[in-house]
Amino acid sequence: MAGLLDGAGLLDGKALAARMQTELTEQVKTLQAQSGRVPGLAVLMVGDNPASAAYVRGKEKACERVGIASYGTHLPTDTSQAELARRIQALNQDDRVDGILVQLPLPDHLDSVALLNQIDPDKDADGLHPVNMGRLVRGETGLRSCTPAGVMRLLEEYAIAPQGKHAVVIGRSILVGKPLALMLLEANATVTIAHSHTPDLAAVARSADILVTAIGKTELVTADMVKPGAVVVDVGINRVTDANGKSRLVGDVKFDSVQEIAEWITPVPGGIGPMTVTMLLHNTVWSYRQRLAL
Repeated sequence: MAGLLDGAGLLDGKALAARMQTELTEQVKTLQAQSGRVPGLAVLMVGDNPASAAYVRGKEKACERVGIASYGTHLPTDTSQAELARRIQALNQDDRVDGILVQLPLPDHLDSVALLNQIDPDKDADGLHPVNMGRLVRGETGLRSCTPAGVMRLLEEYAIAPQGKHAVVIGRSILVGKPLALMLLEANATVTIAHSHTPDLAAVARSADILVTAIGKTELVTADMVKPGAVVVDVGINRVTDANGKSRLVGDVKFDSVQEIAEWITPVPGGIGPMTVTMLLHNTVWSYRQRLAL
């Protein structure tokens, strides 16, 4: 067990993701023998955002590793709302496809909310459709947003039970903050959501037994904002460039100093990022099983 004397233990999302992907590979082989086909994931990307292109390549490689068929479509920046909606509807009807993902952000002329709402909720691999968010609110079974689900699975792996703990989530996005707060609440934590308008953010953060930050501000959370012995989950991914022009990825947490006082902490990279992709694969296989009653 990690302790205050030897610094925080690392919540190793990279290792857990690798093991989960190995397990998914075995599942897919077994299920393919029963159903006659492999699960399918369709990713729609519009435009030439380099970060998005890198994410999509990562997802396609992960699909290949576990045996999921990848139906990626890369569309030009000037693709119309109607054309993208038509493609989503076609994927909704495609029996080879179990999961659909629209890579965000979309170009400014497209209404991403309206397009995400076009996805069949039972093929909503990102867990962002209002129906799936409603299922989460009601505590019903359904597809869950990948990053928050990855956080919860990582906590479970290290036997960190939210029950009876005070969890503070810094960030209120529909992608991470809000669904994660609901998942922690479902796990019987007492949950506070903090954000840019929260008075005395440092004091709120210091009250957390489990502190999650998902705001995308480089090293915002410093050691004086963390309760000794807390669990710190850093969802932020920020690229910084040093004086020599070398770039690296850092999180929302000032890792070196916070590691000295926390009990557990996620590294960046290698913490939540690998879990997000793995939960996308998990969602696709889950949807496949539901659709085929396997």
